[in-house]
Amino acid sequence: MEFINPEGWARPRGYSNGIAAEGRQIFIAGQIGVTSDHQVPEGFGPQVRQAFQNTVDILEAAGAKPEHLVRMTWFITDREAYSAAGKEIGEAYMATIGKHFPTMTVVEISRLLHDGALVEIESAAVVPND
Repeated sequence: MEFINPEGWARPRGYSNGIAAEGRQIFIAGQIGVTSDHQVPEGFGPQVRQAFQNTVDILEAAGAKPEHLVRMTWFITDREAYSAAGKEIGEAYMATIGKHFPTMTVVEISRLLHDGALVEIESAAVVPND
């Protein structure tokens, strides 16, 4: 995996501008913060933490790890709630994904299909060829 940042650009914080990778591709459907017993926790931070955990669980089921992530697209319903939960999101990220920063996009939308969901995160990973 090669992290790409054009010469002269400031180093991004919390994401990468570009990644080049070869290997087995894994595409993860949008994950909301729903638990295995179909509960959605209250609050932006707890929902993000659960969406991260769901993503990691799918990666593990595919024989992959968080460091194989190359892309995350976030769909959020409230930009202010996202910003206010920044510290909590950062802590949840480090606890589940670790110090690996794929390319990311965050898009504010009016709502998600699941009632009570505040965030949905769609991801892609590439497991290198051996």
